[in-house]
Amino acid sequence: IYADPAKRLELYFRPKDPYCHPVCANRFPTSTMLLRVTRRSKKKQQLDPEEQIEPEVQFEMEILGIVTTVYKFQGMSDFQYLAMHSGPDGKQTSMYDKVLMLKPEKEEFFNKDLPLYIPPPIFSRLDTPVDYFYRPDIQHRSGYNNPQVSGENLIGLSRARRPHNAIFVNFDDEEIPTKPLDAAVQNWKKVCTNPVDKKVEEELRKLFEERPVWSRNAVKANISVHPDKLKVLLPYLAYYMLTGPWRSLWVRFGYDPRKHPEAKIYQVLDFRIRCGMKYGYAATDMPVKAKRSTYNYSLPITVKKQGSHTVSVHDLKQGLGSAGTSGAKKPPSSRYKLKESVYIFREGALPPYRQMFYQLCDLNVESLQKIIHRNDGTESECTERDGWCLAKTSDDLRDSMSLMIKQIIRSTRPALFSNTTSSEDGKEQLAYESGEDEDDEEEEEDFKPSDGSENEMETEILDYV
Repeated sequence: IYADPAKRLELYFRPKDPYCHPVCANRFPTSTMLLRVTRRSKKKQQLDPEEQIEPEVQFEMEILGIVTTVYKFQGMSDFQYLAMHSGPDGKQTSMYDKVLMLKPEKEEFFNKDLPLYIPPPIFSRLDTPVDYFYRPDIQHRSGYNNPQVSGENLIGLSRARRPHNAIFVNFDDEEIPTKPLDAAVQNWKKVCTNPVDKKVEEELRKLFEERPVWSRNAVKANISVHPDKLKVLLPYLAYYMLTGPWRSLWVRFGYDPRKHPEAKIYQVLDFRIRCGMKYGYAATDMPVKAKRSTYNYSLPITVKKQGSHTVSVHDLKQGLGSAGTSGAKKPPSSRYKLKESVYIFREGALPPYRQMFYQLCDLNVESLQKIIHRNDGTESECTERDGWCLAKTSDDLRDSMSLMIKQIIRSTRPALFSNTTSSEDGKEQLAYESGEDEDDEEEEEDFKPSDGSENEMETEILDYV
């Protein structure tokens, strides 16, 4: 606990009880001294037996060290949950000997009939009392309608999402939008109130003129714009593809990549770094960290979490676009810019994350571009899986990129790879890494239309719903 400043010190009143809920202490800095006090008493000789003589007391003090951190229990202990059962007569009986297995038991132990016992799934997240000020019913203006909330998403919503009015397009949709929604235009006009915002809008327009399809990370790496302002600006200039080879990408209004074979260079590639013992290195040996991990999960009882700064419309109007607040270290031109590595793949460099979404034109490796352009001039059909590319182009790109990454890891950590392989063995290893043999190519599973990614692409969609 002491090693992590974000953790709280837990105290269990019943350490052997797995249902015991702890009380938590917060960490505070201090500057105090730890003293050792010794009390010595020396009795004086008593001449008169009736006379009471107090002993001579001496105190010796020694400074042992300085205390820099203390933990203070300031919260309430919360309720404690006991494994009890209430009988018909109201008598409480303990169930610990029936639900806790303290030693290896026989089958009869698990087949016994027991009263229903369901411990709470979670305890209170707060251990300090707070005043809740109830607000009166809000008086809305005339014409206001409550936001519609679907029944399937009713559980868990604390408020209705603020719509950013993006237009979503599926691969099967026949028509593509040519202009933004009126609400998206109004949103941007409301926020765009200073020259900095106008400049950002012009920069993004130029990006879409040079290249009609962009990912959000690629946009962030090319222009400096506040993320909350970008949420309002993107639906003003482009629509969002949900499925197909351009899924999770923003496409300029009026441009349909399904009708232009040259748009294959803008297709998305979902690439994930392969790690496992069959590839020669485990996940812990990977120099690239995962975005999130279940092994580093923090419970709700942690304290001092870095909260995200809420940005209001008033803040956006004050020029958060790229000027930001005063006193920042980075120059305004690059304060919100991301590095090129978040969307460009280069030979000899590792991706920043274990899962990346690259556009094919951003794979800056000659051998990968040869794979992409194998059918230039002969594109006949745009499919949902491969787009304008040949079948299994994505698989070939992943295999080549995985081999490049393995060579990088081999050069940085040669101890992981004790056996050196020749160039011919490398091809066999490549086929092994892809998880399929040459004879099994015809036994590929039937393709199912994609529903988008299950992680950051879905998160991006939720930002605009």
